[in-house]
Amino acid sequence: MKYLFNHWGHLKEDLRNSRIILFLDYDGTLTSIADTPDRAVLSKEARDILYELSKNRGCKLAVISGRSLKDIKSVVGLKNIIYSGNHGLEIEGPKLKFESVVPSGFKKIVRKIKLDLLRRLAHIKGVILEDKGCTLSVHYRLVNEDNIHLVKTAFHEAIIYYLVGNKIKINTGKMILEVRPPIEWDKGRSVMWLLARQVFVSGGDPVLPVYIGDDVTDEDAFSALRKKSLTIFVGMPKKSKAKYYLKSHKDVLKFLRMVNGLKKEQEHGRDTESKRIL
Repeated sequence: MKYLFNHWGHLKEDLRNSRIILFLDYDGTLTSIADTPDRAVLSKEARDILYELSKNRGCKLAVISGRSLKDIKSVVGLKNIIYSGNHGLEIEGPKLKFESVVPSGFKKIVRKIKLDLLRRLAHIKGVILEDKGCTLSVHYRLVNEDNIHLVKTAFHEAIIYYLVGNKIKINTGKMILEVRPPIEWDKGRSVMWLLARQVFVSGGDPVLPVYIGDDVTDEDAFSALRKKSLTIFVGMPKKSKAKYYLKSHKDVLKFLRMVNGLKKEQEHGRDTESKRIL
């Protein structure tokens, strides 16, 4: 991967001259990684930048998160943007509402797994069990390092019967284990679905997808968008399908400010041209 700011000179022309659809992860991308989900608070600076970008006609904004739809809408708190929760299982935006169909009985299985995990994990300090409706997450960032193997063992024992029977899928991320529906739907597929809609409404104008994320689940989107896109991993360089990297969420905010500046220039140019025609 290449450090994005070292290549800004040639990237900015594509960003300036195209309609952009910005796909942004939340935790670790728009905010720093926090010990618990409720501590990952969007700064005023970040919210102001997102608000400015959401108003520009040349930019469409989508927040793509593993959080529930209700949660991600609450923590971002902006209108006129697309929200994708549970890794794309729930999507909502202007004139847009989508919820993936999960197999019959899946939510009943999740309830059983949840009760089993509550029993198995009750003695381990620091574990957080998060029921997100369509998915169930076990956070172990606050667990003593010596006990992490106990969390993973308990999780494996609770889900193995359903996993072998293809009743569920599992995801892993940064200090998280997750139960998901057994369907072929992830951040990559949801992003491609949203991109197709944006290309359709663009009226033939070129659309440049930009995806920024920091976790394992974002790799599905990096892979799906490998052609004619700008994919950006957040964190120090490692093996990733993204083309570029930014070092931290502070780098992400810097990049978004620069994109906002370019799109304002583009918008000003359009307004000036319209006045000349009139």
